[in-house]
Amino acid sequence: MSTVAHEGDPPSEVVPSLRWVPVAVGVLMTLVWAGLIWAAPHLHADPDLHAVARFAHLAGLILGFGAVLAVDWQGLRWLLGRGSLTEVFRAAHNLALPIWTGLAALTLSGLVLHPDLATWPTRIKIGVVLVVGLNGLYADLLGRRVTDGPVPRPVLLRAAICVAISQTGWWTATVIGFVNAHR
Repeated sequence: MSTVAHEGDPPSEVVPSLRWVPVAVGVLMTLVWAGLIWAAPHLHADPDLHAVARFAHLAGLILGFGAVLAVDWQGLRWLLGRGSLTEVFRAAHNLALPIWTGLAALTLSGLVLHPDLATWPTRIKIGVVLVVGLNGLYADLLGRRVTDGPVPRPVLLRAAICVAISQTGWWTATVIGFVNAHR
C-alpha cells in the first residue's frame, strides 16, 4: 500500500509501506537462532578456541549489556525529569550497533562453549536470548514512532514493557551463564 504525497510531506511518505520488513527480520532471526541451536552440539572446539570463545562471550556481554544499561540509564533520567525523551532515543539509536554486536558475539561465542541443551537453565537462557533479540526489534520500531511531541500513553506503556523485558532477559541470561560457568 502506498500513500499519496501531499505538498510539504517528507519524501519518505511516498515510498510503499514496508510494515512486513520487521516481521521478516524477526522470522529470519528466529530461523537463524534455531539453526545455531541445532549446530551447537555438532561443534567441537579445542581448548585454545574454547578460551577465545570465553573471552568473546565476556566481551560481548560487556559491549551489549553495557550499551543496553546506558540506554536504560537515559530512560531513567527522563523519567526523573533530568533528561529529554529525545536524549533517550538518541542514545538508543547511537548504541544500537554495540547492542546488536554484543548480542551477536554472545550468541556466536556461546555455540563454541558447549551449551548443555539437556538442562532447563540452559534452555531458558537460550530462549531468553531469542526474546531479547525480538524485543530489540520491537523496541526499535517503537522508537521510530516517537516524535519530539507528547508521547501517547499506550506507546509509553509499550516502551516500559520493552524495557522490562530487556532488563529481565539480559539479567536472566547473565545469571544463568554465571551459574553454568561455575558448575
